[in-house]
Amino acid sequence: MVDRIQQSQQLQDNATKKKLKTDFNNDEIVHFFQPKIWDQKYQQDLKQEIKDSQPYRWGTIKELMNDQLLRNVRTEVMNEISFTKKETDIYKVYQSGDLANLSGLDWDDLSRLPSLYELRAAIYSEQFRDFISTVTGCGKLSGKKTDMSINSYTTGCHLLTHDDVIGSRRVSFILYLPDPNEIWEEEFGGALRLFPSIVPNVPCTDYSAKLIPQFNQIAFFTVQPGLSFHDVEEVRMNKYRLSIQGWFHIPQPGEDGFIPGEQEMTENKSTLQQLQSKELQEFDFPKPYRTDFLNDELKIYNDLEKYDFSEEEVQYLSKFINETYLKEAHIEQLNKNFIEESIIEITQFLNDDYADTLWKLLRSTEIEKPAPENSKQIQFPWKCAIPPHKQRYMYIDGKPSFDLDEKSIRFENKLGSQESPNFSLLQKLNVEDTDSKLVELSTFMKSIVFKKWLTLITSLIPTSEQLLVRRFRPGHDFILATTTDKKLAREHLQEANVLLEATLNLTPTAKNPENWESGEFGGYELCMSLDNEDGEFEDDDPAIYKPSDPNDDSVLYSSQCKWNSLTLIVRDPSVLKFIKYVSINARGSRWDISCQWNVRDQDDEEEDQEQDQED
Repeated sequence: MVDRIQQSQQLQDNATKKKLKTDFNNDEIVHFFQPKIWDQKYQQDLKQEIKDSQPYRWGTIKELMNDQLLRNVRTEVMNEISFTKKETDIYKVYQSGDLANLSGLDWDDLSRLPSLYELRAAIYSEQFRDFISTVTGCGKLSGKKTDMSINSYTTGCHLLTHDDVIGSRRVSFILYLPDPNEIWEEEFGGALRLFPSIVPNVPCTDYSAKLIPQFNQIAFFTVQPGLSFHDVEEVRMNKYRLSIQGWFHIPQPGEDGFIPGEQEMTENKSTLQQLQSKELQEFDFPKPYRTDFLNDELKIYNDLEKYDFSEEEVQYLSKFINETYLKEAHIEQLNKNFIEESIIEITQFLNDDYADTLWKLLRSTEIEKPAPENSKQIQFPWKCAIPPHKQRYMYIDGKPSFDLDEKSIRFENKLGSQESPNFSLLQKLNVEDTDSKLVELSTFMKSIVFKKWLTLITSLIPTSEQLLVRRFRPGHDFILATTTDKKLAREHLQEANVLLEATLNLTPTAKNPENWESGEFGGYELCMSLDNEDGEFEDDDPAIYKPSDPNDDSVLYSSQCKWNSLTLIVRDPSVLKFIKYVSINARGSRWDISCQWNVRDQDDEEEDQEQDQED
């Protein structure tokens, strides 16, 4: 008897599943939306708003969908959709799979997502595509190619500055689904922020428009190569900022509005190609320019064969460096470790007195003086690294300041005096005590005697250098994954095709490692290997990584924020590096001093000397 009941129930369930609608007529599609969007006057008013919008053409509609439909969608998403955490140098987000394949699901799957299916059908319907085309003036949109997923932004999730130019994308949209019974407040974070451009393909470092998302609100814009820069502000609270993110694409072959070759033209304007453009690199600051040493200075490092410091040199070194690392036996051991591994980390690098004084100054600065919120608040000797689709942080490079506009940048590059860094001169200016101490330490690291010590540690002869004092502010700063030039070596100096890099990590809140060691607050430095010998990525999303995964061979080195720790590493063009975005919830800024040197091998120098003697 029980078996018959179960069979009857199963037949009823199957019948219900097969009654699920997958095709919708015009009236049904129209009913999925709020009636106002079909009003001609509403469309014309919205079209004008978008035409007048800044910093580029974009629009937003509150209460887009039928309210009950969208509430049902949110319930289905919360109950039936699983999310995968994805984290790269540019974002951290929990994401569903591609919703384009809903029509390919079997009945069991589809029956659990009827409202989501209706929503997708509505968004990509001819009626709504025509609406979007009308109000944006973007041209025809594809009905064949659909491209959407569900994103869940929770505490710490973010998406950094980009312009969405990939493949055949024509319009980007975000439909927001936070809790419908709660107003999403500005202090929750998660806002959509839009960035103007200094020139095409170079966004300003500060946003000029900001949208606080609410339930049943859509934001959309035409994907404009080099102009449609935007980001998603980090979510600060333990709340779910759900959204459906997607794109409308240019018409595909066989569709009305298809133009042969249009997709190829769009792809040629991709962000990646523009990032690699030499012409646009003049807007990058700071630039990876290293200052060459004079021959007399080079000779000092060339002639250094063993531990050879005068009493005066040891006295100067010991003013800064922990005396343990000035002993000949320790230097020899560090040298052995470095030669074996091409990387060493030297903890407690600065001596206790110097480190304590510096720690108090840095921590006092963080507590008593709020970090600048935008580039205009940053004051000399500090500057702001640009552009933000590559990097943003505060830095001191020992050079004069300039405004971050096209005219000032072109003057700095083409017309102005090309000054070399001068940290010693900065010390004589009226700067804050903390800045003065950092400049003093930087001056030491540019000294001849420090580079003699460096040569003994690494068995590499430095030939040029760049030094930056850096501060990465919570909620603002990062460096996206970058590689070095493919050709680093200069033949006339017989250099190796590598860089010697140093990072002196001076993060005061990292005195307690628990503040940073989880990695959830970012700020860590990470090196990854490229996938092939050409120095290009094989994967679409190259910087997806799992720092905690011991089987992830692509991660060569990862270091959380630390206090008083010096890392030396040899980096070749096959290695990329980034500093992860620092979370707004971090206990403080990441502070460091970053150095790069072109180098040559001591062995090469010895061979040259032997050859000269033979000649």
